[in-house]
Amino acid sequence: MKIAVGITGSSGAVYAVDFLKKSGAEKYLVVSKWGKVLLKDELGMAETDLAPFVKRQFADTDLTAPIASGSNHLDAVVILPCSTSTLGKIASGIGDTLITRAAQVALKERFKLILCIRETPLSTLTLEQCARLSSYGAIIMPISPPLYFVPTTVDEYVGAFTDKVLGVIGERASHGWREEEL
Repeated sequence: MKIAVGITGSSGAVYAVDFLKKSGAEKYLVVSKWGKVLLKDELGMAETDLAPFVKRQFADTDLTAPIASGSNHLDAVVILPCSTSTLGKIASGIGDTLITRAAQVALKERFKLILCIRETPLSTLTLEQCARLSSYGAIIMPISPPLYFVPTTVDEYVGAFTDKVLGVIGERASHGWREEEL
């Protein structure tokens, strides 16, 4: 499985790092300018600290990267966290960065596009953009971890959401509500 992963400047770097660590897929990472700030501010990390968890990293300014072309198959493009600015660009058809271009490629080639929005409250404009992208085939996943299994640590709380993302891309099944009764 090949996945492009984008990290943008919306709060929630811990989710991105957990996802990168858990996913066994071949991952290609792109961190936006504000995503780099996010990693530093929230986790004291640089994007280079994520190198052990990915096959390759590309600059967000590199529109010649292989993931910018639909001729290179990807199983999914995951933007985690996805800022509302990035969401708005994607919804408007703007592909001026590698992250937004990879999203445009996912839409046109019908690769899975998963946008993990971390914002609250959501404006009417953002909700409309989410609905538009959903109608185009994108999967909108607000960062809202499930609590039905009663997490007792922050790591469990974070992991519950990243497990759901891994389930959506088909990499592993996440824990279901009362699944032991099945």
